[in-house]
Amino acid sequence: MAGRLASQGVDLILWNRSPEKAAALGLELGQPVAESPSALAEKSEVIFLNLFDSAAVRAVLQGKGGLLAGDMRGKLVIDTTTNHFKDVADFHKWVSSRGGSYLEAPVLGSVVPASQGKLTVLASGEKEAYEKAQPYLEKLAASIFYLGEPALATRMKLVNNLILGSFMAAISEALALGEAAGVEKATVLDILAAGAGASGVLNAKKDKLLREDFSPQFQSALIYKDLHCLQDLAFQLKRPVFLASAVKEMYGLTYARGEETLDFSALYRILK
Repeated sequence: MAGRLASQGVDLILWNRSPEKAAALGLELGQPVAESPSALAEKSEVIFLNLFDSAAVRAVLQGKGGLLAGDMRGKLVIDTTTNHFKDVADFHKWVSSRGGSYLEAPVLGSVVPASQGKLTVLASGEKEAYEKAQPYLEKLAASIFYLGEPALATRMKLVNNLILGSFMAAISEALALGEAAGVEKATVLDILAAGAGASGVLNAKKDKLLREDFSPQFQSALIYKDLHCLQDLAFQLKRPVFLASAVKEMYGLTYARGEETLDFSALYRILK
């Protein structure tokens, strides 16, 4: 996402919880690196967050040298993290209390669509914050849905990831079963792509499955976390979620094998 914004002429200041990652990206993009989130906030009007989970967002906002330790008056925080739906309410309040604006903007899509400006963005927050963010979001996304009410975008992102996780689990299981039945892997994938398996998920992961290259674009740990948050949402709504619960436990197998940081398509290898 940073690379895409830089390619579109946006001047960046970078920071990462792993300093070596920020340094490497800074060299690659020719963009400066801040010493801390608060130092970044002093020099930036618009601040993007893209973090693992809500605990990470809390730390970056409120931890030592966090964003909220800087001058946030008039600043806009665009949080693309997939958060827990309860936590984003706090984030809206905290940033607002410091004179800034917070827009939750979780994205659908991972590395390749991000680099091409073809993500889908779901946005919730004040209309003024959304309108200020829109020119930047349009550089990252082919589709943007403004849902208004705080936490609604986060809830919808979790619902979307029910489909994402379930599709990947079904494709993985079907591929492993097709091979066990005696059909070559490439042929199974071609037939699934031409038939009931045709989907954006299979299109995105077909080559990874064929080559068994499970370098992470979207970690299994992330879909496991997202489906757990979805279960919490269902609990609050007093609604059953059958597929989400079963699929979450399938991704739990990646932790048992120490493979949770691999791409979530690695579930195929476990099922195989």
